[in-house]
Amino acid sequence: MLQNVRAAVAYIAGRMISDSQSSHVYDYSQGRYISISGNVDELSVGVYDYTNGAHISGTGRSLYHYGTGRHISLSVSNGNFSGYDYDSSSHFSGSVSGNSVSLYDYGEGRYFSYSV
Repeated sequence: MLQNVRAAVAYIAGRMISDSQSSHVYDYSQGRYISISGNVDELSVGVYDYTNGAHISGTGRSLYHYGTGRHISLSVSNGNFSGYDYDSSSHFSGSVSGNSVSLYDYGEGRYFSYSV
């Protein structure tokens, strides 16, 4: 997955699971905050990534990333999430504990850490 897409997925999943109202996500691999805000709940998502200039919207399970022009599937259950990024043709999975998000990108073959 592209790093900005991965960060946006971590932000959305983190907000869904933790009920955080954060307006940013900290990406430890980039060492910086990414400004993202908008509506996130299990039924609908409508956020804007100000850092990368892209809308992400859809239902809780089927998102559309306007920056890549591709869909992202996302399932959330019991503090965990998983899905598929159609832009990179790769699966991802992860977990949320408090405001910390851990995401495994199968395309990259490694874990990434975030905070929302």
